[in-house]
Amino acid sequence: MATKKQDRITAGTVAERQNRKPYGSVQPDKLDFRKELVRKAIHISSISIALIYCHISRDLALLLLVPLFTGFFLVDMLKNVSEPVSAWYHRTFGSMLRPHELEKNHRHLNGATWITLSALILVLFFPKVIAIAAFSMVALADTVAALAGKAFGRHRFGHKSLEGSAAFLVTALLIVTVVPNLNMQAGLVMALTATGTEAFDMRIGSFKVDDNLTIPLFSACSGLLCYSIFFPEQLALLAFCR
Repeated sequence: MATKKQDRITAGTVAERQNRKPYGSVQPDKLDFRKELVRKAIHISSISIALIYCHISRDLALLLLVPLFTGFFLVDMLKNVSEPVSAWYHRTFGSMLRPHELEKNHRHLNGATWITLSALILVLFFPKVIAIAAFSMVALADTVAALAGKAFGRHRFGHKSLEGSAAFLVTALLIVTVVPNLNMQAGLVMALTATGTEAFDMRIGSFKVDDNLTIPLFSACSGLLCYSIFFPEQLALLAFCR
């Protein structure tokens, strides 16, 4: 009897190991459209960061963003080392988490931490107008792309779709037309860069870099480079959002 029980435990352990996927590997997105909509409703609310930054100074923006990012980061760290915090986190947000975010045995940051980190970096290192345009793309265009891909995606590449990428590009182009003082040619470069970044995963070894970070940073870098090369006389305008 004991031998049979041990055999069952051993078989279960082997099966678990076989089914366990390396952290950072591409895993199917099992969120249905309703849960994706709830997740993206929270995500899209981050556009308030760009809207507020348009009307306040850089110093005040940093004063708000530093504690915001610190709070999200601390929760992320605590959920990886504290069982009560982990239980609360997965109980509260479990239905909206992606497969890699449900892995309790691996430390990771959630989307809110990544997006506040990207906002903090944008404010620190980029002109205001470029920061606002780049952040708006990850807040709005990425949301539209995810929902369009989930609802209409038929032509797949990797775990993305042509329909989702097209929705991202259209939304990004609309964004750059309404951001004040943004040169349209530089805006087009930013929109194309952001679309390409969203379409493909960036990995460092087995670790997947979150696109809430890569989309705004690559887009902002391309925009600033475009200004520096082709429109250096317009760089001063990027400090004002009006």
